[in-house]
Amino acid sequence: MSKNRPIVLTIAGFDPSAGAGILSDIKTFEQHQVYGLAINTGNTIQTENHFYEMHWTDLDFVLRSIKMLFEKHDIKGVKIGIIPSLTYLKSIVQEIKTLSPKTIIIWDTILKSSTDFTFISIDNKSTFIEVIRNIDLITPNYIELSKLSQNGISATKTAQKLSKYCPVLLKGGHRSELKGIDELYLNGEVIKIIPKTSSIQEKHGSGCVLSAAILANIALKYDLTSACTNAKIYIEKFLNSNNTLLGYHYV
Repeated sequence: MSKNRPIVLTIAGFDPSAGAGILSDIKTFEQHQVYGLAINTGNTIQTENHFYEMHWTDLDFVLRSIKMLFEKHDIKGVKIGIIPSLTYLKSIVQEIKTLSPKTIIIWDTILKSSTDFTFISIDNKSTFIEVIRNIDLITPNYIELSKLSQNGISATKTAQKLSKYCPVLLKGGHRSELKGIDELYLNGEVIKIIPKTSSIQEKHGSGCVLSAAILANIALKYDLTSACTNAKIYIEKFLNSNNTLLGYHYV
Protein backbone atom coordinates (compact mmCIF):
# COMPACT_ATOMS: atom_id res chain seq x y z
CA MET A 1 0.00 0.00 0.00
CA SER A 2 1.35 3.43 -0.93
CA LYS A 3 2.23 5.53 2.11
CA ASN A 4 2.13 8.73 0.05
CA ARG A 5 -1.47 8.62 -1.14
CA PRO A 6 -4.64 9.15 0.89
CA ILE A 7 -6.95 6.15 0.87
CA VAL A 8 -10.61 6.36 -0.17
CA LEU A 9 -13.36 3.79 -0.55
CA THR A 10 -16.19 3.39 -3.04
CA ILE A 11 -19.24 1.36 -2.02
CA ALA A 12 -21.22 0.97 -5.21
CA GLY A 13 -22.34 -1.37 -7.96
CA PHE A 14 -20.34 -3.31 -10.53
CA ASP A 15 -20.92 -2.21 -14.12
CA PRO A 16 -19.30 -4.60 -16.64
CA SER A 17 -19.00 -1.77 -19.19
CA ALA A 18 -16.76 0.02 -16.64
CA GLY A 19 -18.47 3.30 -17.44
CA ALA A 20 -20.13 3.61 -14.03
CA GLY A 21 -19.95 2.10 -10.56
CA ILE A 22 -16.85 0.90 -8.74
CA LEU A 23 -14.72 0.42 -11.87
CA SER A 24 -15.33 3.99 -12.96
CA ASP A 25 -14.70 5.27 -9.42
CA ILE A 26 -11.36 3.44 -9.21
CA LYS A 27 -10.27 4.95 -12.54
CA THR A 28 -11.15 8.40 -11.22
CA PHE A 29 -9.31 7.87 -7.93
CA GLU A 30 -6.19 6.67 -9.72
CA GLN A 31 -6.13 9.70 -12.01
CA HIS A 32 -6.23 11.92 -8.90
CA GLN A 33 -3.44 9.93 -7.26
CA VAL A 34 -5.49 8.73 -4.33
CA TYR A 35 -5.61 5.00 -3.53
CA GLY A 36 -9.05 3.54 -4.11
CA LEU A 37 -10.61 0.59 -2.29
CA ALA A 38 -13.96 -0.86 -3.40
CA ILE A 39 -16.92 -2.80 -2.01
CA ASN A 40 -19.56 -4.08 -4.41
CA THR A 41 -23.22 -3.43 -3.50
CA GLY A 42 -24.47 -5.40 -6.48
CA ASN A 43 -23.66 -6.98 -9.81
CA THR A 44 -25.38 -5.69 -12.91
CA ILE A 45 -25.92 -6.94 -16.41
CA GLN A 46 -25.68 -3.80 -18.52
CA THR A 47 -23.95 -1.99 -21.33
CA GLU A 48 -23.51 1.74 -21.74
CA ASN A 49 -26.82 1.70 -23.64
CA HIS A 50 -29.06 -0.75 -21.78
CA PHE A 51 -29.67 -2.01 -18.25
CA TYR A 52 -30.89 -5.61 -18.02
CA GLU A 53 -30.56 -7.04 -14.54
CA MET A 54 -29.46 -6.31 -10.94
CA HIS A 55 -28.29 -8.77 -8.28
CA TRP A 56 -27.82 -7.05 -4.89
CA THR A 57 -25.07 -7.97 -2.43
CA ASP A 58 -26.26 -9.13 0.98
CA LEU A 59 -26.07 -6.26 3.46
CA ASP A 60 -24.24 -8.27 6.12
CA PHE A 61 -21.54 -9.13 3.57
CA VAL A 62 -21.09 -5.43 2.77
CA LEU A 63 -20.93 -4.46 6.46
CA ARG A 64 -18.32 -7.13 7.20
CA SER A 65 -16.28 -5.88 4.26
CA ILE A 66 -16.46 -2.31 5.58
CA LYS A 67 -15.32 -3.40 9.04
CA MET A 68 -12.39 -5.37 7.64
CA LEU A 69 -11.15 -2.46 5.49
CA PHE A 70 -11.48 0.14 8.24
CA GLU A 71 -9.58 -2.07 10.68
CA LYS A 72 -6.74 -2.31 8.17
CA HIS A 73 -6.62 1.18 6.62
CA ASP A 74 -6.96 4.87 7.48
CA ILE A 75 -9.77 5.69 5.07
CA LYS A 76 -10.21 9.43 4.49
CA GLY A 77 -13.48 9.30 2.61
CA VAL A 78 -16.22 7.05 1.29
CA LYS A 79 -18.37 7.44 -1.80
CA ILE A 80 -21.65 5.52 -1.81
CA GLY A 81 -23.38 4.75 -5.10
CA ILE A 82 -26.32 2.48 -5.89
CA ILE A 83 -28.10 0.85 -2.95
CA PRO A 84 -31.42 -1.05 -2.82
CA SER A 85 -33.07 0.75 0.11
CA LEU A 86 -32.78 3.47 2.72
CA THR A 87 -32.41 0.80 5.40
CA TYR A 88 -29.41 -0.61 3.51
CA LEU A 89 -27.90 2.87 3.21
CA LYS A 90 -28.59 3.70 6.87
CA SER A 91 -26.76 0.57 8.02
CA ILE A 92 -23.74 1.38 5.84
CA VAL A 93 -23.53 4.97 7.07
CA GLN A 94 -23.91 3.93 10.72
CA GLU A 95 -21.16 1.33 10.35
CA ILE A 96 -18.75 3.86 8.80
CA LYS A 97 -19.44 6.51 11.44
CA THR A 98 -19.06 3.97 14.24
CA LEU A 99 -15.70 2.80 12.93
CA SER A 100 -14.39 6.24 11.93
CA PRO A 101 -16.51 9.30 12.84
CA LYS A 102 -14.23 11.72 10.95
CA THR A 103 -14.37 9.88 7.63
CA ILE A 104 -16.11 11.95 4.93
CA ILE A 105 -19.14 10.36 3.26
CA ILE A 106 -20.51 11.37 -0.15
CA TRP A 107 -23.70 9.77 -1.45
CA ASP A 108 -24.33 9.95 -5.17
CA THR A 109 -28.12 9.80 -4.89
CA ILE A 110 -28.82 7.51 -7.84
CA LEU A 111 -32.55 6.84 -7.85
CA LYS A 112 -32.81 5.56 -11.41
CA SER A 113 -30.35 4.58 -14.11
CA SER A 114 -30.13 6.49 -17.39
CA THR A 115 -31.84 3.44 -18.94
CA ASP A 116 -34.82 3.65 -16.55
CA PHE A 117 -33.96 0.93 -14.03
CA THR A 118 -35.11 2.05 -10.56
CA PHE A 119 -32.58 1.40 -7.78
CA ILE A 120 -34.21 2.98 -4.76
CA SER A 121 -37.48 4.69 -3.89
CA ILE A 122 -37.46 7.46 -1.27
CA ASP A 123 -40.82 6.80 0.34
CA ASN A 124 -39.92 7.47 3.97
CA LYS A 125 -38.84 11.10 4.13
CA SER A 126 -38.10 11.04 7.87
CA THR A 127 -35.69 8.12 7.43
CA PHE A 128 -34.12 9.91 4.48
CA ILE A 129 -33.48 13.02 6.61
CA GLU A 130 -32.15 10.87 9.45
CA VAL A 131 -29.64 9.25 7.11
CA ILE A 132 -28.37 12.38 5.35
CA ARG A 133 -27.71 14.09 8.69
CA ASN A 134 -24.69 11.77 8.89
CA ILE A 135 -23.56 12.34 5.29
CA ASP A 136 -21.20 15.12 4.23
CA LEU A 137 -22.51 15.70 0.68
CA ILE A 138 -25.25 14.40 -1.59
CA THR A 139 -25.01 14.90 -5.35
CA PRO A 140 -28.46 14.58 -6.98
CA ASN A 141 -29.18 15.71 -10.50
CA TYR A 142 -32.13 17.95 -11.25
CA ILE A 143 -34.46 15.08 -12.17
CA GLU A 144 -33.62 13.10 -9.03
CA LEU A 145 -34.15 16.09 -6.77
CA SER A 146 -37.45 16.85 -8.50
CA LYS A 147 -38.60 13.34 -7.52
CA LEU A 148 -37.80 14.16 -3.90
CA SER A 149 -39.81 17.38 -4.06
CA GLN A 150 -43.35 17.53 -2.70
CA ASN A 151 -46.45 19.66 -3.28
CA GLY A 152 -45.07 21.35 -6.38
CA ILE A 153 -41.91 22.59 -4.64
CA SER A 154 -39.08 23.14 -7.11
CA ALA A 155 -35.86 21.15 -7.08
CA THR A 156 -33.91 24.23 -6.03
CA LYS A 157 -36.23 24.84 -3.08
CA THR A 158 -35.87 21.20 -2.10
CA ALA A 159 -32.08 21.54 -2.28
CA GLN A 160 -32.28 24.53 0.06
CA LYS A 161 -34.41 22.57 2.52
CA LEU A 162 -32.17 19.51 2.44
CA SER A 163 -29.03 21.62 2.90
CA LYS A 164 -30.16 22.27 6.49
CA TYR A 165 -29.21 18.67 7.17
CA CYS A 166 -26.44 18.01 4.63
CA PRO A 167 -24.62 19.99 1.91
CA VAL A 168 -26.20 19.44 -1.52
CA LEU A 169 -24.59 19.65 -4.94
CA LEU A 170 -27.43 20.05 -7.44
CA LYS A 171 -25.98 18.95 -10.78
CA GLY A 172 -27.03 21.02 -13.76
CA GLY A 173 -26.75 18.52 -16.58
CA HIS A 174 -30.49 17.79 -16.78
CA ARG A 175 -31.81 21.32 -16.33
CA SER A 176 -33.69 23.02 -19.14
CA GLU A 177 -32.56 26.38 -17.80
CA LEU A 178 -29.10 27.15 -16.40
CA LYS A 179 -27.88 24.17 -18.42
CA GLY A 180 -24.66 22.72 -17.05
CA ILE A 181 -24.47 25.02 -14.03
CA ASP A 182 -24.01 23.10 -10.78
CA GLU A 183 -25.21 24.66 -7.53
CA LEU A 184 -23.60 23.87 -4.18
CA TYR A 185 -25.94 24.51 -1.25
CA LEU A 186 -23.63 24.99 1.71
CA ASN A 187 -24.02 26.82 5.03
CA GLY A 188 -27.01 28.82 3.83
CA GLU A 189 -25.29 29.90 0.62
CA VAL A 190 -25.76 28.86 -3.00
CA ILE A 191 -22.45 28.65 -4.84
CA LYS A 192 -22.78 28.41 -8.61
CA ILE A 193 -20.15 26.34 -10.40
CA ILE A 194 -20.04 27.48 -14.00
CA PRO A 195 -19.01 25.14 -16.85
CA LYS A 196 -15.89 26.01 -18.82
CA THR A 197 -17.46 24.93 -22.10
CA SER A 198 -20.94 24.91 -23.58
CA SER A 199 -20.23 21.91 -25.81
CA ILE A 200 -20.62 18.67 -23.85
CA GLN A 201 -20.86 15.05 -24.98
CA GLU A 202 -23.20 12.77 -23.01
CA LYS A 203 -21.48 9.95 -21.10
CA HIS A 204 -22.60 6.85 -19.24
CA GLY A 205 -21.61 7.08 -15.56
CA SER A 206 -20.89 10.80 -15.48
CA GLY A 207 -22.54 11.18 -12.06
CA CYS A 208 -20.33 8.44 -10.64
CA VAL A 209 -17.22 10.10 -12.02
CA LEU A 210 -18.15 13.52 -10.63
CA SER A 211 -18.84 12.32 -7.08
CA ALA A 212 -15.68 10.18 -7.08
CA ALA A 213 -13.64 13.18 -8.27
CA ILE A 214 -15.11 15.33 -5.49
CA LEU A 215 -14.17 12.72 -2.89
CA ALA A 216 -10.65 12.43 -4.30
CA ASN A 217 -10.19 16.20 -4.06
CA ILE A 218 -11.43 16.23 -0.46
CA ALA A 219 -8.98 13.44 0.39
CA LEU A 220 -6.27 15.67 -1.11
CA LYS A 221 -7.31 18.32 1.45
CA TYR A 222 -9.29 20.68 -0.76
CA ASP A 223 -12.31 22.30 0.89
CA LEU A 224 -15.74 21.30 -0.37
CA THR A 225 -16.21 24.27 -2.71
CA SER A 226 -12.78 23.81 -4.29
CA ALA A 227 -13.31 20.05 -4.51
CA CYS A 228 -16.57 20.53 -6.40
CA THR A 229 -14.99 23.13 -8.69
CA ASN A 230 -11.99 20.91 -9.46
CA ALA A 231 -14.28 17.94 -10.08
CA LYS A 232 -16.30 20.04 -12.52
CA ILE A 233 -13.17 20.63 -14.59
CA TYR A 234 -12.33 16.92 -14.49
CA ILE A 235 -15.81 15.80 -15.54
CA GLU A 236 -15.86 18.18 -18.51
CA LYS A 237 -12.62 16.63 -19.81
CA PHE A 238 -14.18 13.20 -19.30
CA LEU A 239 -17.39 14.15 -21.10
CA ASN A 240 -15.54 15.57 -24.08
CA SER A 241 -12.90 12.83 -24.28
CA ASN A 242 -14.64 11.17 -27.25
CA ASN A 243 -18.01 10.99 -29.01
CA THR A 244 -19.15 7.65 -27.54
CA LEU A 245 -21.02 6.96 -24.26
CA LEU A 246 -17.87 5.53 -22.64
CA GLY A 247 -15.46 8.27 -21.62
CA TYR A 248 -11.71 8.35 -21.16
CA HIS A 249 -10.17 9.59 -17.92
CA TYR A 250 -7.66 12.44 -17.75
CA VAL A 251 -6.35 14.55 -14.90
